[in-house]
Amino acid sequence: MNIQSQVQLKPFNTLSLNAIASHFIKVKTITELQDALKFAKENDLNVLILSGGSNMMLPEHIQALVVAMDIQKIDFITEDEHTQTIKVGAGQVWHDFVLWTTEHQLYGLQNLALIPGLVGASPVQNIGAYGVEVGEFIESVEVYDRKLNQMASIKAADCEFSYRHSIFKDDPNRFVITHVIFKLLKKADLRMNYGDLKLAMGDEISAENLQKQVIHIRQSKLPDPKEFPNVGSFFKNPIIKQTQFSQLIAKFPNIPHYPQTDDRVKIAAGWLIDQSGWKGKQLNQVGMFEKQALVLVNYSDATLTDVQATYHAVQKDVFKHFGVQLEPEPVLYDRCGFIQNH
Repeated sequence: MNIQSQVQLKPFNTLSLNAIASHFIKVKTITELQDALKFAKENDLNVLILSGGSNMMLPEHIQALVVAMDIQKIDFITEDEHTQTIKVGAGQVWHDFVLWTTEHQLYGLQNLALIPGLVGASPVQNIGAYGVEVGEFIESVEVYDRKLNQMASIKAADCEFSYRHSIFKDDPNRFVITHVIFKLLKKADLRMNYGDLKLAMGDEISAENLQKQVIHIRQSKLPDPKEFPNVGSFFKNPIIKQTQFSQLIAKFPNIPHYPQTDDRVKIAAGWLIDQSGWKGKQLNQVGMFEKQALVLVNYSDATLTDVQATYHAVQKDVFKHFGVQLEPEPVLYDRCGFIQNH
């Protein structure tokens, strides 16, 4: 077991925040994971699971065992006339996995191309884009249950998937995701009616072109984390009651919105931020990207304090203009590696 001390996590989080971990290990097998968890328990350390680092905000010092998931491999499990079930290691790069599914003529995840992070993180946030959420195509999630000290399989119906949410966010210190079981379609059922996707596809109606256009649109709007460190969409799209929406649409008839099934309406956070004057605006080293107001960027070696100052200012201005409270997507951690409220 190769546990390192005082490791700089800047290369391991896409917001590129300076963060020193007191203890760090990269695990490639379930056995290595169990050994690492045992070490943490014996040394009275909390465990922070690092899965691509694309959805987290880290403090400058972390007194915890940071575990980077590197469990690989894709296995075919079962199939029927319409679907193929596959088991995927939590350490697989998400975008590479989506490309792999398309190459193998397995469909459903194409709308989620180019989302940063690893496969193991996808159920936690129930990642979504262009009208598709990953939970729709998850059969089950294999985890190490730290409460019961054993492996377990959690069926999708028990994961309580909802917008950017799952049981893994409700109880973040209990389950460590090791594999995700997907049930994918053998025949494409294309979702093209979200945003500018249908227009971009033109006359070529295929899963391959859908994936291609999703990648193109995301690349045209979203900065490369290697050039402009970011976590993708920084704020969730607010879902508000119909009564509040009716008041908003009366004042702002152009507000982009998406009716939900429960008498609520989802509105575009990026539009709210843009209309509040924050698109392309910078506060010290941190700002909202000039091409996409929803993306917060670390322009120059920012600290967590710098990031918080900027997103709190954005929240304040959006609430002032629209009476809507924006909620950040990335998870905030404290010095002991515990998740904090924003």
